[in-house]
Amino acid sequence: MAENTPLRIHHLRPAPGANKSKIRKGRGEASKGKTAGRGTKGTHARTTNTPGFEGGNVPLQRRLPKLKGFSNAMFKTTYQVVNLDKLGELFPEGGDVTIEALIARGAVRKRQPVKVLGTGDISVALNVQAHAFSASAKEKIAAAGGSVSEL
Repeated sequence: MAENTPLRIHHLRPAPGANKSKIRKGRGEASKGKTAGRGTKGTHARTTNTPGFEGGNVPLQRRLPKLKGFSNAMFKTTYQVVNLDKLGELFPEGGDVTIEALIARGAVRKRQPVKVLGTGDISVALNVQAHAFSASAKEKIAAAGGSVSEL
């Protein structure tokens, strides 16, 4: 390259000795041949076996029982829980308690059913709308002068 020729990308080359050729195992005894990194004798020296092979033991997928029967667990309804004492804190002036109002005040998340439980006491009259109520929650809300409506 001449003195005043600018350096270009296509002029760049790796330093001498930086690029070594790939080792080609099993291509003759002069160059990593013979056993080619597989050791001597045995199943793995000759060929590979299936991924689940356990050396002649009964494989795991045959030792474990098959799933039997049917479960409704994946169809169960999981409610978000709101207790009466929390409702008393969120709505101290009383009034209507809807799902949207609970979401706006951060008591529950969107798109999940809500159940009101009777833990704690309530002193103000609330008109509560929810997907489910416990029996004690219904009694306490009615006793405080409020009403209950299930969605």
